[in-house]
Amino acid sequence: MTLSKYITDVLNSTIDSVKAVLPFEVTIDKPSLFTQPFTQHSIGVLIGMTGDLRGRIIINGDETIFSNIGESMFGMKLEGEMLESFAGELGNMIAGNLSTSISQKGFEMDITPPTVLVGQTKVYGFKKAFRLPIQIESKLILEVILMIEMK
Repeated sequence: MTLSKYITDVLNSTIDSVKAVLPFEVTIDKPSLFTQPFTQHSIGVLIGMTGDLRGRIIINGDETIFSNIGESMFGMKLEGEMLESFAGELGNMIAGNLSTSISQKGFEMDITPPTVLVGQTKVYGFKKAFRLPIQIESKLILEVILMIEMK
């Protein structure tokens, strides 16, 4: 399998996962390639990927977007530790769905438990990554960062 086909399958499976998990109409912007470091400013969720598809995924946003998603899914505002816990669970749902979706394309992939990142954090340790901006209801932006390593 060529590298470009591999990357395309991963990005498409990520998009499918986000659309399956989020209870909103979403618009996926064009992915962009970038190099380290990645800086997140508010709340992010880091999940490792193992198996044929190795690397890390970060779901990144601000408190407002995670709160709005939580309120839509559970019918109540989430704040503080509840919001941080929800962010981790949302990342887990998206990454778990990605793992299932990519396995249907012939890859083996497992995920690690989520690590919630709060406040400004810089992430190093990758050569290249893809930034996938997701617009929710045309006003809120959630980013999915894919740091993919080839085996």
